[in-house]
This record gives sequence, C-alpha cells and structure tokens, in this order.
Amino acid sequence: MLTCTSLFSGFYSIIASINGDFYPAAVAILVAGVFDGLDGRVARLTDSTSRFGMQLDSLCDLVSFGVAPALLAYLWALIPYGRYGWLAAFLYVATTALRLARFNSMAEDENEDAEDDNHDFVGLPCPAAAGAIATMVMFFRYLGTTDTVKHFTILLLVYLLSYLMISTHRYLSFKKAKISREKRFQAVVGMILVLTLLATEPSVTLFVTVLLYALSGVLFDLYTFIQKKRKGKESQNAQKTDQL
Repeated sequence: MLTCTSLFSGFYSIIASINGDFYPAAVAILVAGVFDGLDGRVARLTDSTSRFGMQLDSLCDLVSFGVAPALLAYLWALIPYGRYGWLAAFLYVATTALRLARFNSMAEDENEDAEDDNHDFVGLPCPAAAGAIATMVMFFRYLGTTDTVKHFTILLLVYLLSYLMISTHRYLSFKKAKISREKRFQAVVGMILVLTLLATEPSVTLFVTVLLYALSGVLFDLYTFIQKKRKGKESQNAQKTDQL
C-alpha cells in the first residue's frame, strides 16, 4: 500500500503538470519520495520483503521518479527548446529505466542488494534526481515565477541528471546507517537541527540540499582522483630520492 501510495502521488503529479499546476506537481513528487523511502523500511521491519515487492517498487518508481518529473520539466520549461526539449525529457525517462534495471539485475545476480552492502549507491538514485527537478520548480516559485519558464540551465540540468543516474559515481546511502549507542543522542539533536534548517525556507533549502547531493558523487570522485595523483607523485619523488 505504501508503494501504491507513492505511485498515486506520481500519477497525481502527472495530472497536475498537464493542468498547468506545476507547484502541486512538484510537491507530489516529493511526497512520492517520502512513501518510497518508507515502503522498503516497513517491508524489512515486518519481514515481508519479496521479489514481487521489488518489481512493484521499480515499476512505481519509473512512473513517480521517471515519467512524472520528465513531464513536469517538459511542460514547465523545456517546450521552448523544441526537439532538444522533448529529447531531454525522453532521455531522463530512459535513464531512469536503465538505472532501475541495473539496480534489479545487481540484486538478482548476487541474491542480495549489492548497493546496500557497500553502504552507497552506484549512480544517482532516481528519487534524488526527481527531487532535484521538483525542488527546482519550488525554488523558481520562491523567486516569483508562477508560470512556465525558459532558462537554458534547466535544459542542461535535465541532461546532467540523466547522466548521473547511469554513471558509476557512488552516492552515500542512509538505508543502513549505524549509530553507536553513545552517539544516538547527538544524532537526534543533529537531525532536529537539520529539520529546523530545512523548515526555515523549504523552497530554497531543499533545492540546495538535493543539488549538493546530486553533485556529491562527482566531487567525491574528483577528490579521490586528485588524491591518487598526489600519492603517485609522492611515490615517484620518494623513488628518485632513494636512487640518489
């Protein structure tokens, strides 16, 4: 039922986008993300996980986090770009499907959720990508835009999100976060502070938070690459010193 509620929210977002109600459509995608996060946890807590549930979850995710945000972005900002606009929307749906298919194939091949074992995701999770589009609509509403917009950065962002979903960049997962008993109180205080910060101006703070998460995988890989290059140079310099 939680999974189907997520599907209902995604379908409502599609209807709202068609009717030109872009802000409610964006909020509906975020609501779908909340229920998508709950269904897996409830299934694990009640020991009711199954292959049927996994397939149903993926199909619902394709609608709520693939079709719904793509249609929202197209009707809200991509129509003026003609062919490039609807191709960007299609690419977003296609990469969402590929992202979900890769996730399911990894789980089936190894008989377990490989991404959960590594405590991170391979590629940007599709709910986060959909959240980036939804919060962007909310952010523009905060800036005073109540109708359709035409901004080239939105077109680029849709293409970027499509790439990040099928990339091999790794993203932090909070599904199996382990907190020691000594630090649980500090963790609760930290979460309260984060919620307070997000609630100050949700249209801005949510957009910034989701955008930073979407870029975190690229930034982490860039940092890792720089560290490897630095260590490689240090080892070469050490070898030259030994030879001298």
